[in-house]
Amino acid sequence: MKPIYAIGDVHGQFDMLCRALEWIEADGGPDARVVFLGDLVDRGPDSFGVIELLVRGLAEGRDWIALTGNHDRMFRRFLEDGTRHDARILSGKGWLHPALGGPMTLASYGVDVAEDRPEDALLAEARARVPETHKQFLATRKLLHREPGLIFVHAGLRPGVPLDRQDEDDLVWIRDAFLEETRPFEALVVHGHTAIKAATHYGNRVNLDTGAGYGRPLSVGVFEGEATYTLTELGRAVLG
Repeated sequence: MKPIYAIGDVHGQFDMLCRALEWIEADGGPDARVVFLGDLVDRGPDSFGVIELLVRGLAEGRDWIALTGNHDRMFRRFLEDGTRHDARILSGKGWLHPALGGPMTLASYGVDVAEDRPEDALLAEARARVPETHKQFLATRKLLHREPGLIFVHAGLRPGVPLDRQDEDDLVWIRDAFLEETRPFEALVVHGHTAIKAATHYGNRVNLDTGAGYGRPLSVGVFEGEATYTLTELGRAVLG
């Protein structure tokens, strides 16, 4: 069976992403199937470069599946209608707060993100500077991807709810109810969203978000038959 690769939350870390794709090509060749688990943008220095790489790769016919994360959705919604806030952010911070990373994303597109800029001017410049190909990319990402024995999603699943009835907000935002579930899901769930120190296999799920948005390493998972591995420049290591 051909291996499937998954990359955790990239968060604008273009250089890390390039290295991860080099590891994947060395392990599985140029035609490897790669699932990107969302949160491609924010916090890191080059969200533009990350999106541009994916847009170009998909246009070239790469076997890539890029899912949407909560940060990608916030970026898209800001461009669409100026939305800065998401009800699932309990702190009340908006996307343009540095902790969320929106200013870093806009700056990577050359947008002036001075704090005292009028909202309408900021939005107008953002809309002008983000290429239409990037807007289309953000608007057409899947929330979930299935492979035999595997479910790929950004944040997780609501336990007890069938896949076709999962709520979009849960798929990109859920934490406690999903993370605390110990019973098996319909298949092994591969996700990101909740940053941890190292990629971890919990039996019913695999978390690949290891905090690249905070400068920590970007994790790659490999799924081949019943086996699960992590992948680095040194090759594969068994996970779980």
